[in-house]
Amino acid sequence: MATPKRFFVEEIGEEVALTEGEFRHAKNVLRLAAGDEVTLLDGTGKAYTAIVSRVEKSRMLLHVTGEQTQDTEPMSAMCLIVGLLKGDKTELVVQKATELGAEKVVIFSSAYCSAYMNENKLERLKRVSQEAAKQCRRTRAPEIVYREHLKGALEEGMPYESKLFACEFLKENGAPMSEIKGSCALVVGSEGGFSEEEFSMAREMGYRGVSLGKRILRAETAAIAMLSVAAYFLGELG
Repeated sequence: MATPKRFFVEEIGEEVALTEGEFRHAKNVLRLAAGDEVTLLDGTGKAYTAIVSRVEKSRMLLHVTGEQTQDTEPMSAMCLIVGLLKGDKTELVVQKATELGAEKVVIFSSAYCSAYMNENKLERLKRVSQEAAKQCRRTRAPEIVYREHLKGALEEGMPYESKLFACEFLKENGAPMSEIKGSCALVVGSEGGFSEEEFSMAREMGYRGVSLGKRILRAETAAIAMLSVAAYFLGELG
């Protein structure tokens, strides 16, 4: 039996309507019809079973039949703070961060960043996170935030217990990844890396420098690798 398709909705009631993008995907791509079973997600960590009751011209009506228990969300809060990347590389990072369990992805522009952000791109990244959450059976999609400057992005990570800053010119590893504990904020730069001034600012804000090895990694590789290692030492991949 095929696993019921999953959809995000803003609010759960006895009857729920799929509209706009979720409706078009359900009707035109998945070809769902009256009587089909689906799973609904409201972003609170809960999942609900529902049955398609009626398909209209611009919406699909669903009857909620019950609440499910799904233990797919990570135990530790992880925030990935990553420089804006060129092309579709930021989308790749958001997708993989969702699969690895990040609760928030903060995207920023910095001194050596050559990409740019606009409202359409930000909305696209939010859709990518939702699609990835559905695919990997999470009940929440990460919050996607954009900050125009690095300082604003670093402020997003202040509430987290462990704050690590990946730096390619680090002379001494100040925070081995094996010592990570509790909630964590992980910072990775754009293709151009960081300036010395940006690293100094991060240290003043409580971030500790960390090395990702002897080789220079592409920005998207560094982001995925750093989050993967953090998830491992926090017990999310073991």
